[in-house]
Amino acid sequence: MMPEAEARLIAAFRKLPAVGLKTAERYAYAVLKMSRDEAESIAVAITEAKDKIKTCPLCGDYTESDVCERCMTADKSVICVVGEPKDIHAIEKLGTYNGMYHALNGLLDFRKGIGAENIRIKELLARLDGVKEVILATNPDIGGEMTANYIAGLIKPMGIKVTRLAHGIPMGSEIEYADEMTLGKALSDRKEM
Repeated sequence: MMPEAEARLIAAFRKLPAVGLKTAERYAYAVLKMSRDEAESIAVAITEAKDKIKTCPLCGDYTESDVCERCMTADKSVICVVGEPKDIHAIEKLGTYNGMYHALNGLLDFRKGIGAENIRIKELLARLDGVKEVILATNPDIGGEMTANYIAGLIKPMGIKVTRLAHGIPMGSEIEYADEMTLGKALSDRKEM
């Protein structure tokens, strides 16, 4: 029999995305092997994050301020629209983009009942005054494409330039191993050299 507290710890780790039973068990055993101080530092970090971090009302990213620093300093003429705040951080790692961001905090998925009213599209439309370009940087999957097309349909009639991240074959891969959708997208999104 497993102690009840151990079972609760495993169940708690299973609530994390992409954590199955085996991974949750490994996490639980790792915590149980830690010193009390190490385990408490993890608990304090989680509690502190939940207490201090909030969502920026403009871009939807996580911040400890009322408005995130990026929203106060970025180029206000361009907004890059992403599905989730974690996507902002992936783009920021490049160090080449200096415009605004807008995290939708989800993508359209009518099978799951997620419509335009369930994600931050209204908030995006309210931020478009003075914006010259909206970059749609949602994932290149069904939800991301559906969401990008929906948003483009709303924004293009306003006379704002709407662009989409290029899709295609990743660097270092081989064409023969690309799936048909990726290869087709790469062919249609080709650019002049």
